[in-house]
Amino acid sequence: MVNAVLLTHGAGSDRDHHTLLALADALAPTPVERIDFPYRREGRKAPDRAPKLVSCISDEAAALAERVGCDLDEIVYGGRSLGGRMCSLAVAEGLPAAGLVLISYPLHPPGKPDKMRVDHLPDIDVPCLFVSGDRDPFGTPAELELATAAVRGPVTHVWVEGGRHDIKGGDQQIVDAVVSWMAGL
Repeated sequence: MVNAVLLTHGAGSDRDHHTLLALADALAPTPVERIDFPYRREGRKAPDRAPKLVSCISDEAAALAERVGCDLDEIVYGGRSLGGRMCSLAVAEGLPAAGLVLISYPLHPPGKPDKMRVDHLPDIDVPCLFVSGDRDPFGTPAELELATAAVRGPVTHVWVEGGRHDIKGGDQQIVDAVVSWMAGL
């Protein structure tokens, strides 16, 4: 059962990113919390290291669960790029979850497929939705499908045709994918 959603932004954005706003609107009346990471709240552009970002997600999740009156495993976590990856790290490290929504998952830095960000994926055992552009330089469909085969929970991929990392113009397709996927949880 899903009783709340916690959404995080990408490295160069904030909680008011248009995709996060569209998701919050589409998922109503389910409570959706869009958070800013500490570096954004402090007016900095460079992201903090992963431990601080993961800790932020855990703290925000606990506050959301208390506000809504639900358990942590009734919350879907996710977000765009860096934010989604940090949510996946938090769940891999033991944060209970109903599922993960990972939009434009940054599998590796552009042009550096030898620097995969996948070590934690085998520790994820919840349903995962990956929505990515089929031309994302942070990971091709083949690379992402191969890497996510290590996830122990069920994995769903949705590819936005012609989409790059920003999936420009793809908000409706992203929203439709997330709403449909969450209806099956």
